[in-house]
Amino acid sequence: MEAYGIPKATTAKIEDLVGILRRLFKGEVIFGHDGPAGRFPVLHLDASFDEDIPVGFVAIGPNSLALGGRVFDMVVLHTYFTDETTERAVRTIREAAERAGRDPASVRIWSCYATVHDGLPDEVRLKKTVGRLGTYLQGYGDLLVETNRWDPDVLARFRADEVVASIPGAIDQKADMATLEHVATLLPSEWLEPAATGSPQRCAERVLRQFELGCDGVIMHGATPEELEPVVAAYRSIRPAGRFDSLDPNPGR
Repeated sequence: MEAYGIPKATTAKIEDLVGILRRLFKGEVIFGHDGPAGRFPVLHLDASFDEDIPVGFVAIGPNSLALGGRVFDMVVLHTYFTDETTERAVRTIREAAERAGRDPASVRIWSCYATVHDGLPDEVRLKKTVGRLGTYLQGYGDLLVETNRWDPDVLARFRADEVVASIPGAIDQKADMATLEHVATLLPSEWLEPAATGSPQRCAERVLRQFELGCDGVIMHGATPEELEPVVAAYRSIRPAGRFDSLDPNPGR
């Protein structure tokens, strides 16, 4: 936002915006709005609208997670959350919803879960695991490390590494095999653990585990439909019958 000269988003601005959207979706004409999201003489979409459109949010830190529970219909958790972080995030969202007078179960929580089975080529698997996590650490490593309660000294060593510093862009987009193998030596195994890896059967079991941590749905992240096909096939055999029948096909409900 700073790079483009755009004012920073804040919790108050986002919450105000969601309120505006919900009113517009119902066909309301809003006159003279003056709030954190901005000053608008008039806002209107269509007087015939009476729509119930779910609004979703992707969150990492505790303030954003609480905002998700307070005002949003769905919250997507970030990739490479540990099990403990996922449980804590779910709890933060549900408790915030309850404090806001909402039904905590009405907020649909999605795990965005890296899914990379061992049938893929080595370089592809490194890009989708080491490369992806390395890219997150490049961009907002402090937040992810703090959220997962990881050791910040490891992040400092990662950033100070000459090879990492020489990569001209995102690691998962620019790094070659040798570079990825080097980056792998900088990341503790427990940092790469929060993902569905191994055989397709193990990946399916790991996906199912996300529901046990309190999530309502899982986005199998970072793979093409073709790459996910054996995982989906394995998942079909262990998917709990009837468990998800009450969920709306709309991912925001």
